[in-house]
Amino acid sequence: MSRYGNEINDFEVTDENGETFTREDMEGKVWILDFIFTNCATVCPPMTANMTQVVNELEAQGIEDYGVLSFTVDPETDTPEVLKEYLSHYNVPEGVEWKLLNGYDYDFIRNFAEKNFKTIVAPPPKGSNQVTHGISFYLIDQNGKILKDYPGVDTGDSEFPLDEIVSDVKTVVEDGPQ
Repeated sequence: MSRYGNEINDFEVTDENGETFTREDMEGKVWILDFIFTNCATVCPPMTANMTQVVNELEAQGIEDYGVLSFTVDPETDTPEVLKEYLSHYNVPEGVEWKLLNGYDYDFIRNFAEKNFKTIVAPPPKGSNQVTHGISFYLIDQNGKILKDYPGVDTGDSEFPLDEIVSDVKTVVEDGPQ
């Protein structure tokens, strides 16, 4: 299942409640990670809707010991309050650990995305507020190892792989670190 095999570098950021969240806080859980921003006019709303579908299906199957990490690619705009408000528009089940992360600058998120996930975060084109970023979801095991990526939205090549993501999360939760 491994496509990456590397572990996520250490980091310290802030979640939607203004609390510190670090790489160490990931230990012992399976995570699905993505990169979004709240005023995105294109891919982020369907990505977040798709992530909500994943979470709802995992909950329906009784899967535990997983969480979601959504890193904003627009940290100046996306304060904890803005991130919390954004997620309130989606049907996320009570009790799901979905961390919306900021508390860093643009250079951090650009380097974090590139070094750990081999994905782009680029500044908005002149006259725009739309940050360019990858649309993948990443599966991360209990030890912080990146196992696999998936398209976060339907692409010209394929539909959003809801069943595959849910199955893979379930497998890693049940079988342990890869």
